[in-house]
Amino acid sequence: MKKINLGKTSLSVSICGFGVLPMGPAQLALPVPEGAAIIRHALDHGINFLDTAQYYRTYPYILEALAGGSYGDVVICSKSLASDYDGMMDAVLEARESLDRDVIDIFLMHEVRSGQLAERAGAWQALIDARKQGLVRAIGLSTHHVDVVRDAAEMEDLDVVFPLINYAGLGIRCGDRFATASEMMDAIRLCHDAGKGVFSMKAFGGGTLTTHYQEALDYVFDADCIDAVMIGFGKISDVDDILSYLDGTMAADYQPDVSAKKVHVNQEDCEGCGACKNACPAGAIYWNENGLASVDHDKCLTCGYCSPVCPVRAVIMY
Repeated sequence: MKKINLGKTSLSVSICGFGVLPMGPAQLALPVPEGAAIIRHALDHGINFLDTAQYYRTYPYILEALAGGSYGDVVICSKSLASDYDGMMDAVLEARESLDRDVIDIFLMHEVRSGQLAERAGAWQALIDARKQGLVRAIGLSTHHVDVVRDAAEMEDLDVVFPLINYAGLGIRCGDRFATASEMMDAIRLCHDAGKGVFSMKAFGGGTLTTHYQEALDYVFDADCIDAVMIGFGKISDVDDILSYLDGTMAADYQPDVSAKKVHVNQEDCEGCGACKNACPAGAIYWNENGLASVDHDKCLTCGYCSPVCPVRAVIMY
């Protein structure tokens, strides 16, 4: 698979990366050996870029996938929601220990929202220091917010940015409002032109755009300001589909079978705002015992009306 350098870093990554979140406890909860086998399948076929995070709890999958293998060029990105210095430094050290790696290739402030850069200044300083100490190679942030991506373009110490972008604009925010795909793409271009490495997330909008599979992929892979596209995988067939798409052997009318997929609300992301519940025409979304949204699959029409209104991209399909 084609590889590209991320911005001004020396990190050479496959243009498609492997998002490890879907196989973890928050979604499919695959047994570690099964998940590790999927990662190895991707590595064997040229995907060398892996994305994980402290709160995904997916380090064991990566550790087992790499155990005993000869995958010397693997690039691992992790991230943390920590807001202070000690919390972020602890997250970096945890990743090094859990992944059995002296150096983590990329470490990010996870899901930075509008107005949080100042609030998380301690965490950012920890990443700067971790890079100076040789604990990480590159630092940056992940975000769903256009204004944060714009700010990232001007951050001198920032190496890479990991923004949410898809053709439908699902999950994209700017301050307190929903934003558009074109707004985010313009902000991404600012980062690219400033020499930042850019890899994108949520090409399928959390799974709800999978029925427009090739259109969704064309949008991000055709963008010359995006270096790599991170795709979440939970099955070997998912990996094979991407490989077919990228090597040009995929039939023009191909669409993956999504008949078994269901709408879920990620309980670790849901903030209980009620937007999805109010938008559901079937009354399928209800408050669970924790005061968060859940889906009654006997009522759900999989119409997708709930996904665009979620401010934190907690509504997903798998």
